[in-house]
Amino acid sequence: AKSNVLVDMTKGVSYLSEIKDSCKTAFQQACCAGVICGEALRGLLIEVNDVVLHADSIHRGAGQIMPPMKRAIFGCEISSGPRLMEPMFLCDITVPMDGLNGVYNTLSQRRGEVTEEISKSGTPLTQIKAYLPVLESFGFTGLLRQNTSGMAFPQMIFSHWQIMMGDLYEFNDKLKKLVPLESSFAVEKSLEVRKRKGLKQILPDIGDFSDKV
Repeated sequence: AKSNVLVDMTKGVSYLSEIKDSCKTAFQQACCAGVICGEALRGLLIEVNDVVLHADSIHRGAGQIMPPMKRAIFGCEISSGPRLMEPMFLCDITVPMDGLNGVYNTLSQRRGEVTEEISKSGTPLTQIKAYLPVLESFGFTGLLRQNTSGMAFPQMIFSHWQIMMGDLYEFNDKLKKLVPLESSFAVEKSLEVRKRKGLKQILPDIGDFSDKV
């Protein structure tokens, strides 16, 4: 959760110092397991602008503060229009010229993105560098060798995190709020993760975390 920030913007709130540790713990827990897939969050900024606390200290314990704090964070997460991120490999492939088409076809099938093509002078070999989603890397080597008649040799190392194509939510003009999309690549992958973790097969709605007093 090092890439996430919790900012206290309040002024003159009574008893606030008593709940800061509970708020920080709730924030860390919410960042370690977000509301969409139960996965870690990146690039989250939460500003606390106002807090109303019970005068009785018994109602300001961790058990009373952490659950609503997490719910508020989850509500903010949904209302911000969240996106899924996926890890990317840097794939380095060396192949003879005869196998180039097979390399490009394989990368295209697996959502790969070629970044560089270098002809090695004095040899019939070409070096191709591409970004490949880790999700698409399983079985990639076998498919690549199949499509190039065994001529291509890939090496993969982790490169970076990248936003996955497709939105999770869209703004509903009638309801005046963000609602889950019925279908997109990102929705499909998020539901796969939710199924694997035993979560409901539907994206959470902002209404699930919008409490009115």
